[in-house]
Amino acid sequence: MTPPVAAHPDAPRTVLLTGAAGLVGGFLRASLPKYGYALRLFDRLPVAGEPAACTGDLLDPEALAAAVAGVDAVVHLAAIPTEAAFPDILAANIDGTYRLYEAVRAAGVRRVVLASSNHAVGFGERPADGGLLRIDTPHRPDTYYGLSKCFAEDLAALYADKHGIETVSLRIGSCFPEPSTVRMLSTWLSPADCGRLVHAALGAAVAGHQAVYGISANTRGWWDLEPGRRLGYHPRDDAEEFAPKLLAAHGEPAADDPEFRYVGGAFTTF
Repeated sequence: MTPPVAAHPDAPRTVLLTGAAGLVGGFLRASLPKYGYALRLFDRLPVAGEPAACTGDLLDPEALAAAVAGVDAVVHLAAIPTEAAFPDILAANIDGTYRLYEAVRAAGVRRVVLASSNHAVGFGERPADGGLLRIDTPHRPDTYYGLSKCFAEDLAALYADKHGIETVSLRIGSCFPEPSTVRMLSTWLSPADCGRLVHAALGAAVAGHQAVYGISANTRGWWDLEPGRRLGYHPRDDAEEFAPKLLAAHGEPAADDPEFRYVGGAFTTF
């Protein structure tokens, strides 16, 4: 049995997890308590096996105020997780994130870990020199979904500068139990590394708003993980163990294939 991992000495103890019923929410429900966090769960859907979870909508101010009351930090996952019609993205991802930050401000919470996405820079191209994609690459959203993540990062920066709320935005790649495509050999974030990343983001010293890429230590990864390492994120998993099976089934992608060329992959073709 793997022993619990010690929390950062200054890490918050009670953490609100929004979007707790989702896939990544499930990974974090399993991993974060091992670091010593007490989780308060929030989702518009019931969370299986968690009768104490708060069921509510980000657009419901009373439910949101009750959810943030007394917590030390928020891990904000709640959103439509893929492309959708703009009115739906506007309500759930844009207005919902704004309301979350307003509730955080009103409650005096000082730390947010925000689930951003590679799709905030989705039309960014793979570096021609084979180098790593820097975290300061300009926003180039590939979809309305990606646009909502640009908004969320910029909103976090505003609330950092104006209200002193510290945020770490995680530009998550592909967080699944294992990679299922050749592209994911580069973009995969294992469930265990997802827990390590969020743990680091909760406890690290952060001035204002900071974005980091969220992938595992993939041999084929082409996003710069150094900003995350400076926060204390040390990924242990590598998608390369899945490469023989995936390459045998699909082969190497062509250089002009959007899945290979662009950060956002096929999202650039929607």
